[in-house]
Amino acid sequence: QVQLVESGGGLVQPGGSLRLSCTTSGFSMAYYAIGWFRQAPGKEREVISCVGSSAESTYYADSVKGRFTISRDNAKSAVYLQMNSLKPEDTAVYYCATDGDFGASYYRCIAGGKELAYWGQGTQVTVSS
Repeated sequence: QVQLVESGGGLVQPGGSLRLSCTTSGFSMAYYAIGWFRQAPGKEREVISCVGSSAESTYYADSVKGRFTISRDNAKSAVYLQMNSLKPEDTAVYYCATDGDFGASYYRCIAGGKELAYWGQGTQVTVSS
């Protein structure tokens, strides 16, 4: 059974940092792209960042480029999102996701994630003073 579990969210002041973790199980994560997404109240879910199976391929949304960094540790079956210089507009529930088709997982991620098969339950990030 494929499972993804996010952690590391919380309340942080503007300009602060958080590191989100996505711990996976039930599949060989090393072969699959993993993505981070977020959804703010009243807004559609958006793709934030994706990392390919080899970690050589990464994608960032313009809104987070230069502030967020995605990484993966295949030995730990985990993917991380380091978030720096946080802004109030980064407030959202953050999700990690992947797909059952390793060949398509990266492209489905950068396309917005609507076709990705497996999602975590999300972790809340609130940026406020």
